[in-house]
Amino acid sequence: MEAIAIIGITLFAALLASIAQYFFKKAMPHFKFNAKEILALFKNKTILLGILIYFIGLGIYLIALYHGQLSFVYPTFASSFVFTLLISKYMLGEKVNAARAIGIVLIVIGIIAIAFTY
Repeated sequence: MEAIAIIGITLFAALLASIAQYFFKKAMPHFKFNAKEILALFKNKTILLGILIYFIGLGIYLIALYHGQLSFVYPTFASSFVFTLLISKYMLGEKVNAARAIGIVLIVIGIIAIAFTY
């Protein structure tokens, strides 16, 4: 499989993982850490949707691993940090400071550098 296809599959899996994290976060504001609440998580539709999206992303990620090298696919999956930052900023209204922005830029540079090694 072409490197560009593996990158695309991996980026899509990373995006789905980030979207799942968004749903997990949305379900947590009223959560209390006790046995009753933990059991209730398995009935929470938002959590269940996040789990479903996460497992779909995992399946897609496994396809990328099947067709690509682990040392190529896994670092590309770090793009989930980029997607999570963007979702956090635009969907949850979280602040992005300079240090986080620089970190994201470094992750993107790393992903690009690895892409050229395939």
